[in-house]
Amino acid sequence: MNRTVGVFILLFSFFHTAVFAAYNPAFEAEKGILTGTVTDARSTQKIAGASVMIPDLKLVAVSDSLGNFMFRNLPVGSFLVVVSFEGYKSISKTVQIKVGENTAQFLLEESATEINEVVVTGTSKATQVKRNPVPIVMVNKDYLTTNLNTNAIDAIAKIPGVRAVTTGPNVSKPFIRGLGYNRILTLYDGIRQEGQQWGDEHGIEVDQFAIDRVEVIKGPASLSYGSDALAGVVNLIPTQAAPEGKMIGSISTQYQTNNKMIGGSAMLSATKNGFEWLARISHKQATNYQNSVDGRVFGTAFNETDANAALGLHRKWGYSHIDFVMYDNLQEIPDGSRDSASWKFTRQITEIDTARQIVSNADLNSYSIEPLHQHIQHYRIFTGNNFIFNNGSRLLVNLGFQNSIRREYSHPEVPYQKVPGLYLQLSSYTYDIKYFLKDIDDWSISAGVNGMYQNNTVTNGTEFVVPSYKQFDVGPFITAKKRFNKLDVAGGIRYDVRRFSNDALYTAADPVTGFDRAVASTTAGSKEIFQNYVNTFSGMSGSLGATYNFSEKFSVKANLSRGFRAPNVSEISANGVHPGTNYYQIGNTDFKPEFSLQEDVGFVFSSKFAVIELNLFNNFISNYIYNQKLLGVNGQDSVIAGSGVTQTFKYQASRANLYGGELSVDLHPYKALHFENSLSVVDALNKGIAGQAVPDSERYLPFIPPLHGLSELRYDFDNKHLHIKRGFVKLQMEYYATQNRVYTAYNTETRTPGYTLFNAGIGGGVTNKTGKVFMNVYLMANNIFDLAYWDHLSRLKYFISYPNDPREHGIYNMGRNIALKIDFPLDYKL
Repeated sequence: MNRTVGVFILLFSFFHTAVFAAYNPAFEAEKGILTGTVTDARSTQKIAGASVMIPDLKLVAVSDSLGNFMFRNLPVGSFLVVVSFEGYKSISKTVQIKVGENTAQFLLEESATEINEVVVTGTSKATQVKRNPVPIVMVNKDYLTTNLNTNAIDAIAKIPGVRAVTTGPNVSKPFIRGLGYNRILTLYDGIRQEGQQWGDEHGIEVDQFAIDRVEVIKGPASLSYGSDALAGVVNLIPTQAAPEGKMIGSISTQYQTNNKMIGGSAMLSATKNGFEWLARISHKQATNYQNSVDGRVFGTAFNETDANAALGLHRKWGYSHIDFVMYDNLQEIPDGSRDSASWKFTRQITEIDTARQIVSNADLNSYSIEPLHQHIQHYRIFTGNNFIFNNGSRLLVNLGFQNSIRREYSHPEVPYQKVPGLYLQLSSYTYDIKYFLKDIDDWSISAGVNGMYQNNTVTNGTEFVVPSYKQFDVGPFITAKKRFNKLDVAGGIRYDVRRFSNDALYTAADPVTGFDRAVASTTAGSKEIFQNYVNTFSGMSGSLGATYNFSEKFSVKANLSRGFRAPNVSEISANGVHPGTNYYQIGNTDFKPEFSLQEDVGFVFSSKFAVIELNLFNNFISNYIYNQKLLGVNGQDSVIAGSGVTQTFKYQASRANLYGGELSVDLHPYKALHFENSLSVVDALNKGIAGQAVPDSERYLPFIPPLHGLSELRYDFDNKHLHIKRGFVKLQMEYYATQNRVYTAYNTETRTPGYTLFNAGIGGGVTNKTGKVFMNVYLMANNIFDLAYWDHLSRLKYFISYPNDPREHGIYNMGRNIALKIDFPLDYKL
C-alpha cells in the first residue's frame, strides 16, 4: 500500500509540475538560444566531440565536426557552462542567457592535469572545485572504469580520505576520514539513499554499472542535508540522458576471476526536442571469493539484478525529470564457522545448531545461493524539477519515495527455509525544496527546507533486533556565497528537528513453528522485547569558509563547519541478535544528538605538469556514539542466555577528536606519462566523559583506518595503425600501515598488520576504419602477488569460531583478482 501511494504521489507531482510550468504566466518569458565554438587555443583548430554542459539545467551538447554547438529553449538567466575534452584542461565560465540568440566561445588548452572540475553536491549552484571552500573531490567515469572494483562503494575506496567497511566483496559502506554508518549520507543523483544503513552488513543498494560520476564531501554537510551528513556525503550520480538530437547507449560485460563474477549492463537513451528518456538493466552474480589461506570463503556469493528508467522534459521554464530505480540482491553473509579438525568451512543444517556439515568444494564453487541468505529489494521513484522565473530566480523541487525490503533467512530446516528471520520494511518519503534568488553583484543566496518521513515495520519476521518506528525530519536553511574577484566566501545556517517514535513489541512462540512472532501485549505467555519510546532531537548546524585564488596556479581554502546527527534506531532501541552480525546488540535510550565542529584548511598548486594538494582537518565530536563489546564478571565475553551467540555489544557515548589530512602529488613530466601519489592519515582519540580519565585501552576510537598510501604510474597512448584510441597501461601500489591505535578494551578490537598490494591494468578503445571507437577493452588485476591480508575495516577479520585455537583467526580479504571488461558504445544522430 505504501509503495502504491508513493508512486502515485510522485507521478502526479511530475505531470502536475510540468503542466503548471507550461501554463503559469511566471514562466512565459521568451526562450534563449546559446551557440558557440570550441577551439584549440594554440593551433586554432576546431575541436569536434567536446562536451558542453550546463550542470544547473542538466543539459549536455557535443560539438560537431566544425567545433560548433547549440542549446535551444534555454531560460533567461546566468548559468555556468563547462566545456571538456580529453587531453585538454576543462574550462568553465558563467554565461548570461538573454532573450534570442546568445554566443560563447571556448578556447581549450592542452594539459595533462585536470583542475577545473565542477561539482553540484552541497552547493547552491554548480561550482568549480577550486573555488569551493568545502573539501570535496570528484571522480569521473574513466576513473570508475579503469579501476577494478566489486561494487559502487568499493569503486571510491582508494580516494584519499575515503575507505569502506566491508563484509565480503559485495557489501561495502563508505567511511570518510574515520567516520561512517549514519554519519555519512549517501545520495543517488542528489536524493538521499535510505535502506536500513544502521546495520553493519547493510550495503548501499545501488547498481554499480549505472554510476557515471561520484562527488564526495569530506566533512560536515549538515547545512545542506541535515542529520546523517555529519561526517560527509557521497553523491552517486548515474548516467545522464543523451545530448539533444542524439541517441546513445552501451552494452557492457565483465568477468572477474577470483569469485568468477559475471556481470553485464545494457543502456539506451535519446533526446529530441527537449524530451529525453533513458533505460538500463544490469545483472551480476558470483560464487564465493577466495584467498591463499582460507581458500574459498563460504557464504560470500551473490546474485544481483538492477534496472532503472528515466523521463525528462526541458523547456524555457527549466526542466522536470522522473526516475524509476529497482535493486534486487540475493546476498550470502558468512558466519566464519569451521570444522575444528580440518579447518574447512561448515554450514548450519539444524535450528539448534549442535552439529554442522562441512561445505563441499562443489558447493564452494557454485553460483547457487544458500538457504541462509539475505534478500534485499530496493525500489525508488523520484522527481527533480527546476523552475526558472521571469525575474531570474529559480525554484528547485525534489521529491522521492523509496521502499526498502530486507529479508534475512536464518532457518536452515525444511519447510521453514523461506520464513525470514529478520524482515524489515522501510518506506521513506523525501523532500528537498530550494529557492534561489537572482544573482546580484556576485551574491548567490538560497533558502530552503528538506527532510523526510519514514515508517519502518519489523513485525513480519521471527527475529527482532530493532522495533518498528516512525520518523519525521525537517530542516530549514539559508546559504549565501559572494565572489570578490579572487576571493570566494560561502556559508549558511540550518536548524534540524527529528521526531522519532518506536512501538512497543511483544513476542510469543508460534505453536506450530516454535519461532517467536509479534503478538498483542495481552497474549498469554508474551514477553516484552521493546518499550514505547518517543523523543525529539534538534540542533543547529552551519558552515563558513573562504577560498582565495592567488593565481591560476595556487589557491588556499579554509572552512569551519558544525555538524548535527540524531541517534539512529539501532543506537537507541536495539535489543536482540542481528542474523548478519553474529552478536547480540543493545541500544541506549539516553543518547543525545552528536554535534561536530570541524576546521579544514587546504592548499592547491597546479601547473601544466603537476598538481599538488594538501588538505588538513581537525574534528571534535560531542556525544560520539560507538559500539563496545561487553564482558561478563569472569572477564570472558558476555553471553545473553538463550540468544544463541557468544558476543554482546552495547552502544556507548563519549567525546571524540579526529584529526589528520590528505596529500596528493600528481606529476606529469610530459602529456602521456602520469605519476600520481596520495597519502591519507587520520588519528582518532577517545576523549571520554568530561572529568573522567580515559584508560589506555580506551584511548583510541574503534575501527579507524590506518595510514594509506597509493602510487600509480600510467602511460596513455593512441595508435592509429593498431586502431587503438585512449589506450593506457598502468602499475599501482597500495600501502597500508600497521594499525596499532586500536580500542583494545573488552576485546572490542585488535591491531591489524600492515601490507602492500600491487595492481595493474591495460586497456583502451578499438576504432573502425573511420576512427570511431566501437569497442572498449580493459584487462585489470588487483593483488597480483596474491597476498593474504586483513583490511582493518573488514568485518570478516573478526569472524572467529574457536577463540582458544592457536591457529590464525578471522577471514582474510580477497586474493588475486583479474578482470576483463568489454564495452560496446552506441552513438547516433537523430
